[in-house]
Order: sequence, then structure tokens, then C-alpha cells
Amino acid sequence: MTPTTPAATPSPGPSRATAVWHEVTRHGLFWPVLALVLLLLACGVASPGFLDVTVRDGHLFGQLVDLLRNSATPLLLALGMCLVIATGGIDLSVGAVMAIGLAVSLTYLDTAADPSNIGTVLTAVLLGLVVGAIGGAFNGAMVAGLGIQPFIATMILMVAGRGIAMLITQGQITTVTSPPFKTIGSGFVLGVPTPVVIAVAAFVVVALVVRRTALGMFLESIGINREASRLAGVRSRRTTWTVYVIAGVLAALAGLVYGAPTMAADANNIGLMKELDAIMVVVLGGTKLDGGRFYLGGLLVGAMLLSSLERAVIIFQLPSQTTPLFKAIVLIAVCVAASPTLRAMLRGRRRADRVDTPAAPVEPVSAAEVTA
Repeated sequence: MTPTTPAATPSPGPSRATAVWHEVTRHGLFWPVLALVLLLLACGVASPGFLDVTVRDGHLFGQLVDLLRNSATPLLLALGMCLVIATGGIDLSVGAVMAIGLAVSLTYLDTAADPSNIGTVLTAVLLGLVVGAIGGAFNGAMVAGLGIQPFIATMILMVAGRGIAMLITQGQITTVTSPPFKTIGSGFVLGVPTPVVIAVAAFVVVALVVRRTALGMFLESIGINREASRLAGVRSRRTTWTVYVIAGVLAALAGLVYGAPTMAADANNIGLMKELDAIMVVVLGGTKLDGGRFYLGGLLVGAMLLSSLERAVIIFQLPSQTTPLFKAIVLIAVCVAASPTLRAMLRGRRRADRVDTPAAPVEPVSAAEVTA
């Protein structure tokens, strides 16, 4: 009888836990969430009580609550920026629109007979949002109507916007006293800071609009292939124009939330470099700058991560001038860790290691064992 060798035992496949771990790590938000958790824990170790939240007079207080409050402005800016980027565009004017919207609102309150009147405050807020819509409409007309590249088109308002805000405020820092207006930035709604409520409400409205209607699909189709979407019947120009208007309104709202606590309109500093923060939040949220798929949920993580970085600089007693450096370091680390190219390289190396591993030797089988 011819001796035979036993069949090779198939190597066990990855366990279910390993498969789940791979799925989790491949998610676009894994690394941003991990970075946020580690940063919060580091701040908690360096500053005891950092993670504590207390209730006083029915209001929430604590450094975590302050982080949520500070995250409202970048979240509002990133909401509009994310929609614009989904179409393959960019909006560099959101910081200038912040300054213009706040300047218009406070100038109106400054000239009003009773700045503390609720109707007057609502009118001032509405004027600021309308100005933001006009700025967004201008950007949309330049991009969608005239076909100018978004980078150049929005840079026009980015540069000119501060000059417009300076003209509105006549080169002065406009300050008013209006408790109802101040509530927009420093008040509470059912114990929750008003900026957080405003940002969450804006997020929910935008999410419902783009995910419960066809707008989200239109945005992604335009970002992937504008010409193909036009041939498919999508009104790409109108959709693009609408998105820039939305971004302008959200930028103006961010300006009101940002400037309401101090009730001062400084055209030179309000919204300065905030467009870069908005882009950073969008990137940390998993949306690519080349357009197409976008992820609104990631903006919440990105905004919190950005605010946590700014607070960490204070907690670790670092010079405030180093804040951009740490933002860049975290952005690079998260983007590199989530890079598909890096993952492919690591998977290829692991496969090569498994192939190069010598197989276990097969014990010889005697003729007597075969006969038996």
C-alpha cells in the first residue's frame, strides 16, 4: 500500500473579535475619536476636575461644558464648509462673513432706541443672517454663475469682507449693551449653554435637509462628476449656489454666537483665520477635500477635538502662539493614521511576513502505521 501524508490542517481564520476590530479601525472616525479621548484624558490628568460637570442654579458648569460652548462656532462654520466641499468647492470667506454679520447686527443695535428690546434684537439677528446670505449668494454667483474657481472666487470676499466690516463700523470697535443679545453667546436654555443649543439645532436642520431630501445625493453627485450629474438632470448650478448661500448664513450665525458674549464687533479680529479651523474640522470629520461623499457626524468630533486642543494649550501652560503648531501635529497624525495608502502598505507587509514564514515540518509516517 502506498504511504500517504496526512492532509494539511487549514490555518484558522481570524476570530470574530479580530474581524470586528478591523472593521472599527477602518472606520473614518476611529482615529479622530481616539485622539479626542486621549486628549481629554491627558487634560484630566494634568488638571484634576477637568472632567467634572456640576449643576448650579439649574445650569451646567464645568470645563467640559466650556468645551461644548467653544465648539459651537467651529461646528457652525464646518457645517457650511462641509456642504461646499462636498460639491468640490471651498469657501475661504467664512471668517470675513462672520465679521460682516456681527458688524451689521451690533451697528443696528447701537443705533436703536432700545437695544434691550426683544423685537430689536431679533431684527438685528435677522439682518446679520441676511447679510450672510448675501455674501454666500455672491460667492455662489461667482462660482456657479461665472464659473470662477471656488478658491479664487471666495478669496475675493475673504479679502474685501473685512474692509466692508470696517466701513460698517467706521473703523471702530462697536460695543453695545443688550442683555437679550448677550444671551445668544452666554445664556442657557434648560441648563444647556445657548451656543450649544443653537449649534445642535443648526446641525439637526442641516442633517435632515441633506439626508432626508435629495439634496445630499445631488451634492455628492456634483462633487464626484459635475458634468455627469448635469447630464443626469441635476441642476448643478442652482444646487451649488444654494450651498454657498447656506454656508454664508451659517457663517453669519457663527459670528453672532462668537461675538455675543462680549457684544463688541472688532472687524480686524472677528473670524480671523476661522476658515482654516472650519476646513480642519471637516477634514478631521472624515470628508475629503476632493468632493463627493461627506460625513456630517464627523463634524461633531472634529469641532470637539479642535476646542480640546485649544484648551489643552492652556492647561499645559504652553505659549498661546504654539496652538497652530499642535493643531497641525494632530491633523497630520490623524490623517496619516487613517491613510488608506498606509493601511495597504501595512497589510501588504503582514501578508509578506506570513508568506515568508516557513511551514511546520511534517512528521514522516512509517509503513507499519500506513498498513494499520
